[in-house]
Amino acid sequence: MSARRLVVDLAATRPVWRAPAAFIAGLREGAPAGWEVVEVAAPVNSDGDGSSGSAEAVAVCRGAEVYIGYGLPPAVVEAARGTLRWAHSAAAGVSASLGDALGSSGVIFTNSAGVHAEPMAEWAVGAVLHFFRGIDRQVRAQAAGLWGKDELTALPVVMREVAGARVVVYGLGGIGAAVARRLVALGAAVRGVRRRPERGGPPGVEVLGSDRLAAALEGAEVLVVAAPLTAGTRGALGAAELARLAPGAVVVHLSRGKVLDEEALLAALAAGRVGAAALDVFAQEPLPAGHPFWAHPSVLICPHASAVTPRVWERQLALVLDNWARLVAGRELRNRVDLVAGY
Repeated sequence: MSARRLVVDLAATRPVWRAPAAFIAGLREGAPAGWEVVEVAAPVNSDGDGSSGSAEAVAVCRGAEVYIGYGLPPAVVEAARGTLRWAHSAAAGVSASLGDALGSSGVIFTNSAGVHAEPMAEWAVGAVLHFFRGIDRQVRAQAAGLWGKDELTALPVVMREVAGARVVVYGLGGIGAAVARRLVALGAAVRGVRRRPERGGPPGVEVLGSDRLAAALEGAEVLVVAAPLTAGTRGALGAAELARLAPGAVVVHLSRGKVLDEEALLAALAAGRVGAAALDVFAQEPLPAGHPFWAHPSVLICPHASAVTPRVWERQLALVLDNWARLVAGRELRNRVDLVAGY
């Protein structure tokens, strides 16, 4: 009897997202009895939601029961139709994988949101502190060879504290919850906005439904955008929403670029409604040369890399092995994507 097959399609062109030998070895060591692990050597794109699905991957997926890649391309779904039971994306975002092919396949689809939550949350908090504590001004002064004490000690005071600040986290999944926990620990008053408020949030966070987004934003000094890109969140944060923030608010965006209207953000920065923005994601990636964000003195740009950490693969391995055991035992899988909701 032939072995049951798990296919790993994670030979990413970016070294940090390429599955290391230790990850593959861990899968083979932890494989349930009667299973084999087949690794695809062809390079794949790990950017954004990913775009796996080379000719090699399609070929080895025929007859496979499990597929692990960056996203789930229709060609893989079709090649493994009738045998594929579970597909796992090593990316957090999944919008590019959702479609008729997956919807009609009966395949269980999971993502890696929790895997990336901790480093992304640390970046988000660092970005808030970057602007709240005037580090942006200090960096500019140092680059110009200036002793910038006059600017930092003038009135009105340009540095402020996170403790007591009013914060809204839009999207309270794994990433948003990790951000909220850290900001609560620093003493911020945190509101989380999510589609299903009945699911709650971390201790100390006031949780509101998406229908109360406008009210939640009123007077907020920090807005952290961590919502997945879905039909309901696309363009959800525009001029009207940004106008509700406290003057000089800091916006931190680390989900998907099209959740936030970039033109509205630039206008809000120009008007002073938004004082600064830290952006890890953009509507177009890479961000085009000459885009106003590049030279804006109040914008911090991270090239969609806030999730980078040397610990990513140990977390990914733990998640995959746990879900693999659950699949074999007939139990519910963690991080299952709701194909209707889009995340």
